[in-house]
Amino acid sequence: MTEKAAETVTERALSRFPVPALRTLPEDLRTRIETVNEKLGFVPNVFLVLAHRPAELRAFLAYHDALMESDEGLTRAEREMIVVATSSANQCLYCTVSHGAFLRIRSKRAELGEQIAFNYREADISLRQRTMLDYALKLAQSPWLVEDGDLDGLREAGFSDDEIWDIGAITALFAMSNRLASHTGMGPNRQFYGLAR
Repeated sequence: MTEKAAETVTERALSRFPVPALRTLPEDLRTRIETVNEKLGFVPNVFLVLAHRPAELRAFLAYHDALMESDEGLTRAEREMIVVATSSANQCLYCTVSHGAFLRIRSKRAELGEQIAFNYREADISLRQRTMLDYALKLAQSPWLVEDGDLDGLREAGFSDDEIWDIGAITALFAMSNRLASHTGMGPNRQFYGLAR
């Protein structure tokens, strides 16, 4: 690899689209980003890249928070499992790495993010969680094959209709997020690799 090519691989732009300066963002988004920075010690690239369209970032964050920060039904770790498994299947480096870190934090298990990302079928998870991920992967990879029996299988595994809704909604939201990451060329922050190790 030439020196020029090596620079291209390691020094990628944050996005293929203009990234606005934080000071130019609406106050609510600036405050949100500053809060995340204080909590994590860095600003995840997704905030900066999607700030290209502030109204869309605001809508994305509202839906993200409604699904991922809920304490009803699925655990927060289970919600992250869905993101990691489907993002890995969609080959989204940003979401697999960043949510793998959040899964390590929320599950308090350093190995779980990689297990789910590489092959959730061999991960140390419950049969119920595997059933959840089987459905999420089917919805993510072949949604036209989803049928009533799939939801019946989730109910038999003990999931409520609200939990089943969340499984599908999280899968759908991150299908969009995965594609936005690919569309913009957004890569993960280096800090994610070391979180909860």
